[in-house]
Amino acid sequence: MRVSLFITCLADQLYPEVGESVVRLLHRYGCEVDFPQAQVCCGQPAFNSGYQDEAREVARGLIRAFEHSDYVVSPSGSCTGMVHHYYPQLFENEPEWKKKAEDLINKTYEFSQFLVNVLGVTDLGAVFNEKVTYHASCHATRFLGVKEEPGKLMSEVKGLELIELPKKEDCCGFGGTFAVKMADMSEAMVCEKAGHVCSTGASVLVGSDMGCLMNIGGRLNKDNKPIRVMHIAQLLEEGVKNGESGR
Repeated sequence: MRVSLFITCLADQLYPEVGESVVRLLHRYGCEVDFPQAQVCCGQPAFNSGYQDEAREVARGLIRAFEHSDYVVSPSGSCTGMVHHYYPQLFENEPEWKKKAEDLINKTYEFSQFLVNVLGVTDLGAVFNEKVTYHASCHATRFLGVKEEPGKLMSEVKGLELIELPKKEDCCGFGGTFAVKMADMSEAMVCEKAGHVCSTGASVLVGSDMGCLMNIGGRLNKDNKPIRVMHIAQLLEEGVKNGESGR
């Protein structure tokens, strides 16, 4: 199975290790992974700021980059959600490009969604002996409907104690440009979210979007809370290594 990695700006620039974990896990299940060098931003920052014409041009670049891919997989529910939810709107008056956007949508998946629903994998033989809580990002759950997949994957990890995050449906306050335009409100939201994370007693916070994890992790770090922050792909890969080593 041929898969193209859609790395996203945040992972590419700040968290490349997340992309590496995704690729290694996909290789583990027989996927041939490539990385189209022409890929760019999905256009979400421009779109959220009201610059639809600019977002449309950026979106064209992403569509071209993955035009010949069989599957496209991303470690971000947010960027995948942008493609699924807003690309048809961007190109509603351009039938040719709307069709190309729909073709991209039909083959583009968030990482856990692809692992569970396309590859049919839930049990990776992973071992992770820690208490974990999971932050469900807004875009993954609301735009993509990715609600069960991360839980299915973590429920099969031996030794992992999954503790439900209080008010798990609440936003962490990042929201990309929202955190810049409404900084005071954003800070209040992330303080509340970090407090809920701490209340679980978990030693690890896991999520599917590095924007959210960067935001919450930054607050936890500022508050000197020793809670490890990981993308679900990183947790699974570390768990696989633990399982193979007998730990």
